[in-house]
Parts: sequence; structure tokens; C-alpha cells
Amino acid sequence: MNTASNTTLSVSQLNREARRLLEASFAWIRVEGELSNFARPASGHWYFTLKDAQAQVRCAMFRNRSQLIGFRPNEGDQVIVTAKVSLYEGRGDFQLICEQMMPGGEGQLQKAFEQLKQQLNQRGWFNAERKRPLPAHPRRIGVITSASGAAIHDILHVLNRRFPGLPVNLYPSAVQGPEAADQLVSALQLANRHAECDVLIIGRGGGSLEDLWPFNEVRVAEAIIASAIPVVSAVGHETDTTISDLVADYRAPTPSAAAEVLSPDQHLLGQRLAQYQTALTRQLARQLQQARQQLHQQRQRLRHPGERLQQQTQQLDRLEMALTRLLGQHLQQQDHQVQQLHQRLLRQTPRFQLQRQRLLWLTEHLQQRTERQLALHRNTLGQTARRLNAISPLATLERGFSLLLDASGQVVQHVEQVKPGDQLTARLQDGELSCRVMDPQEMSQST
Repeated sequence: MNTASNTTLSVSQLNREARRLLEASFAWIRVEGELSNFARPASGHWYFTLKDAQAQVRCAMFRNRSQLIGFRPNEGDQVIVTAKVSLYEGRGDFQLICEQMMPGGEGQLQKAFEQLKQQLNQRGWFNAERKRPLPAHPRRIGVITSASGAAIHDILHVLNRRFPGLPVNLYPSAVQGPEAADQLVSALQLANRHAECDVLIIGRGGGSLEDLWPFNEVRVAEAIIASAIPVVSAVGHETDTTISDLVADYRAPTPSAAAEVLSPDQHLLGQRLAQYQTALTRQLARQLQQARQQLHQQRQRLRHPGERLQQQTQQLDRLEMALTRLLGQHLQQQDHQVQQLHQRLLRQTPRFQLQRQRLLWLTEHLQQRTERQLALHRNTLGQTARRLNAISPLATLERGFSLLLDASGQVVQHVEQVKPGDQLTARLQDGELSCRVMDPQEMSQST
């Protein structure tokens, strides 16, 4: 601010201009010090002093930020605050307006982590029955992490290797620093509003406990629990554990491991498809062979072209209809199972579409071949019936001839088979006559 030497400022103007200059000159800063003069009035705001061996500074944290702190700070604690430099105009006091607070030093951080972990466990946030199962074949995966970090590259590399073409939505967020926790919450809420993904991965690469602290914030844990989409937490390395790991539906040791868990292996799916196709072909072949055997058995039982032939023909028709119905039902069931298994693959992998078309062609070809075989056997059966009927003795009787049977039921073909006085039966087309063999002399005397 440039002012003339004779310009006179009021105290309010001076403090206001000093505040503006301070806030414009400093971005967000992190300050570590010992808590002193800590006050928690009923308003929910926190007022305290941060000090070290040489200096101290007044600090304020308003209620909307203090209620998000995941541990209970006490007088004398070493803490790290994220704040902006300001001036309280009413008294002209130089002060820090704090946005975040975390314990200072690894020991204090670990102590605060254990304290928060115990508190949330008592609330039931870690209970297994609260957690949801992950989708077996997700159609789209959402990733909440830094757009430039190693985690997103590791995830995409694994997905491209195991299942190329699987869609991924990136919801970028800071994963370290004063703004990370708020951005992680916003990204989770945005992913749920879009509702495009079947599962979400939230995570980052490894780091110190201080670096990973945004994933220990209560508001991040609340956003994970509130998510309508299942969440996989993949923070740090295998030895790192955060609050987000404990409240998520599934905890993966690394971002790469999260991608491994969620992505189906296209090679294994291809092998499973081939197994189903082979089993279906074998089953249909067995049923066709059984039908052929049944048809052969029916043909062997045909001994007379009369009533038995008619009964066997009807039985064959019933078997044919039952076989056709069974084949249709089985084909429909197998096709439904195959479609369920590969429905998600068809939109993404053209190679599986070609395999499904080939399976449909094989099924149709097998059904057509079955129908042709049945038609061929039916035609052969009809020809056999006509030949048997042509040589049947009953057909000869219909032309005016009769069949002579002796007392034992044997057919009389020669005169030498009978003698005068024998009783014979003459079988005609519409009945039978009883006859007696007479001597030729006896016949001449009677005339």
C-alpha cells in the first residue's frame, strides 16, 4: 500500500489493510508447535497458542473445522496445523486461522491413530456385516486418487493386462496435504452422484504416517460408509493401515492388488467358455445317440405290420416329440447359461462375440442334423412297413384266397399232409370255416 507521508489512517483502516496484506502474502502454510492456553468454549470454536522455545502465535479454529478433527488435542501436545496467516482487526492481534490439525511427530500421530481407531471401532464402523460384497464382473471401475501419481498408472497397467477395454473413471483428488481430505470426500460424493461405476478404488502409493493422514480423517471414513457404491481402499504398501482401509468394503494392500481383485482374467474366461461349449456338444451328442438306440430298439420289435406296427409308430411319434422338446429345452437352458456368463463381455471384446456366434451356429447345425436323422429313420420305417404289408398272408386273404390249418395249427401246403376224416380250419378274410377231409370214393357215392 502506497500512502503519502501526510495520509492519516484510522486504527480500523490500519488493521484492515494489515490483514489484507498478510492474507495476500501467505498461502496455506503448515506450522508445528506445542499447544498452550487451549480453550473450548460452548460455541465449538477452539482458541489456543502455538509455541516453541523462542516464540508463540495465537490461533483460532472455528467449529465447522474443529468438529472434523479425529482426535482430542490437549494442553502441551505437539501438533501440526494447516492455516492461513491473518489479523484479528478488533485487537490488532496477529493470528493463524487453522483449517486442519494433526498430531506432531510419528509417536503422536500413531497415538492419535490408535485413539481414533478405538473410537470408530466402538461405533461399529469396522464390523464385517456392514460391508458389501464386490461385483464379480464390474462393467466400470471408478478410481479416486491423484491424476499424476503412481497409483493410477499401476491400476491402469494391471487392468490393461488382465482385461483390456474395461472402462475406468478417474475422479482426481489430492492425496496428501491440507486439501486432500476435503477433495477425497468431494470425489466420493461426485462418483455416487454420477452412479456410473460398479465399484470404487480409493488410494495412493506409500508414504509416511503423516503423508497418509488424510485417509485417517473421520470425514473421509464417513464418506466411504455413506457411499452407495462398494469401495476398495488401497492406501500405501502392504504394511500401511489407515482408517479408510478399516471402514472400506474391501482392503487391498496396494493399488495394483486392488486392480487384480476387481478385474476378471480374460484368458480364464475364454477357457471357461470353451469348456461350456465342449460340454454342451458332448451332451447333445449323447442325447442324439440315445435317440438312435431307442429308434433301433423300436425297429427290432416290429414283427407284424398290423396293429403292432400301428402301436409302435405311435410310440415312435411320441418319442420323437419328446426328444425334440427335450433338445429344445436343453438348448435353451445351455444357451441361457452361456449368455449369462458372457453378457458383460459381448459389449467389450469382439473376440467373444465371434465365439458366441460360432456356438450359436454349432447349436443350430446340430439341431438341423438331428432333425434330418429323425426324418431319415422315419422314412426308412415307413418303407419297411410297406414291404412287410406287401408280403403279409393277410393281404393274400383279401384277394379271395384262404389259409388251411390242421388241428395243430400248422399250415397245410400239400395233400400228403392230410388224410380222410381229418378236421381242418379254413381262415378267410372275414372269418373261419371248419372242414373235414373226405375220401374221393366217398364223395362219388354221395353224389
